Amino acid sequence: MAVISVIMGVYNQKNAGQLKQAVDSVLEQTMQDLEFLICDDGSDAEGAAVIREVCSGDPRILLFRESRNRGLAQALNHCIAQAGGEYIARMDADDICLPDRLERQYAYLRQHPDIGYVGCGAELFDDNGVWGNRRMPKKPSAEDYLRYSPFIHPSVMFRTGVLKQAGGYRAAEDTARCEDYDLFLRLYLAECYGYNLPDILFRYREDRKSYQKRTFRSRIREMTVRRRYFRKLPAPGYKRLIYTMRPLAAALIPGRVIRMVRRVIHE
Repeated sequence: MAVISVIMGVYNQKNAGQLKQAVDSVLEQTMQDLEFLICDDGSDAEGAAVIREVCSGDPRILLFRESRNRGLAQALNHCIAQAGGEYIARMDADDICLPDRLERQYAYLRQHPDIGYVGCGAELFDDNGVWGNRRMPKKPSAEDYLRYSPFIHPSVMFRTGVLKQAGGYRAAEDTARCEDYDLFLRLYLAECYGYNLPDILFRYREDRKSYQKRTFRSRIREMTVRRRYFRKLPAPGYKRLIYTMRPLAAALIPGRVIRMVRRVIHE
């Protein structure tokens, strides 16, 4: 039985080059005691064919398929239910793990039994290459959760028991596209804390398409998640109110402007 279960949900990722790069970056890790669970979340015929082709040939890959698109949370829960590893590491279909990501995170969790999950810093890249980097707070406080999720979701490794005790991801309409934020807030409020390694061990794709996914509807969902949990955070009331409304303010700003600002901040 593998020590680490890597889980990934894929939906209509038709760029075979991106998907292969993501998959290979997991299979070529310095930590080789792993299984790779991938759930095709109801892709169309073309998308499913790409996934099958990229995922063939390595016995460590376990490929599942949903009969229809049910959302990332459900796809990840499917993988979690089948995972046999002591640790579960997230991965996305267009990102890249640097070679020692899993080994470094595994070592940290082994050495720190009080920590439930661990993320890391990341390089930000698009089709033109790396354009910036992002380092997350090492041990996020309550106020770190107010601005945004203080973990880069696909960079995180969890203790399997932590994810299963939390019931996995909430597969609900009001958490679509912010299921990770919902999970991290629930874990923090349950006094299960995480840590971010300061080292850059991951490459996170952030391009024009990334901002197209952040629709007005997804911003409203995020505001719903914030309202549900922020009232329980040990932070000043006025800050909780201001940051609850933050996604609504962001929805009024054109995506190209947000992208330009982020490029300035993270370059």
